[in-house]
Amino acid sequence: MLNRLLLTFLLSLWVFVLCGCQPAEQKPILSTLQMTSGKSVERGTELIFPRDHGIHAEQGIEWWYLTANLQSDTGETFGVQWTLFRTLMPSNVESRWWDNNLYFAHFAMQHQQEHVAFERFSRASQAKVTSSPFSAVIDDWQLSSLSDTFLPLKLTAADENYQVSLTLSDSPMTLQGNNGYSQKTQSGHASYYFSYPFLNVKGRLTFAGKEYQVTGNAWYDREWSASLLDNSQLGWDWFSLVDSQASKKGLMLFCIRGKEQGYDYCSGTRIAPNGEATEIAKETIKLSVVETVMLDHRKYPSRWQLELPDSPVIIIESITKDSRNQLTFPYWEGRVQATGGFNGQGYAELTGY
Repeated sequence: MLNRLLLTFLLSLWVFVLCGCQPAEQKPILSTLQMTSGKSVERGTELIFPRDHGIHAEQGIEWWYLTANLQSDTGETFGVQWTLFRTLMPSNVESRWWDNNLYFAHFAMQHQQEHVAFERFSRASQAKVTSSPFSAVIDDWQLSSLSDTFLPLKLTAADENYQVSLTLSDSPMTLQGNNGYSQKTQSGHASYYFSYPFLNVKGRLTFAGKEYQVTGNAWYDREWSASLLDNSQLGWDWFSLVDSQASKKGLMLFCIRGKEQGYDYCSGTRIAPNGEATEIAKETIKLSVVETVMLDHRKYPSRWQLELPDSPVIIIESITKDSRNQLTFPYWEGRVQATGGFNGQGYAELTGY
């Protein structure tokens, strides 16, 4: 899922992009969340592949996003996140270094209660996305197809003593929402959104200088939009969950929060082993925070209770309690585990806290 960085960057990195200066002081987040960038997506638009693996220039907010829960051959567990973002920033500048798009990428890893995160920024030429063969690249970080077909993929990224080289394969595609049209707010903000939720992972990673052979599951998201929030909303809690059975099932949940940090609007999808999506009626989703953790004088949820129709109560709990990506603008992104009416692992993204 896209985090609040994309919208905030439209203001606070404008000077940085055009003149290479340091970013201006961050504006209040509410002043940027309601901004619209590009053309709104329209319900009923058919997704076409491989075209839609690539850039959607008419929409100003777009991302290629991967999270993974991994286990080493020694039994240790790890989390990995890699995301490339594109945001439209129109200007009158004419330069081969500037094409009215800002790209930036995040690479994060976690092990036990340790979490590290890195970022990169790019103007034209440093970052490139192609639809067929698929490739999303920023400098030497890249997520790319290994052949003319989309799968399998290869992820490579490294910074300091942390790196990954992972092969991702064998997942069906899931069209989230209504055939890929995913409504985000009661007033109609929406994105186009599809996933590969059950990717088999194998490869190696280096954490704090120590190398491990790993396997596990990865969840890949693609989303593009012009605007995601109303001006009365602060951020969201997003979850991707995959059950622990050999025949995998998935659950995606996205809940917007209002000014009092209560959940205003939730959307969700149940995902069958073949990738088929079933939308969950928004009025039947009941999410509540039951435990929090204090991080630098801010409260973050660490345990949730989720009630869905025809299901026992689901408890979702964070694994690495401080999973903040403390980058240009911080947000929380980390592993979670679910028990009760759904047993498995996944990732959560928390913005606006």
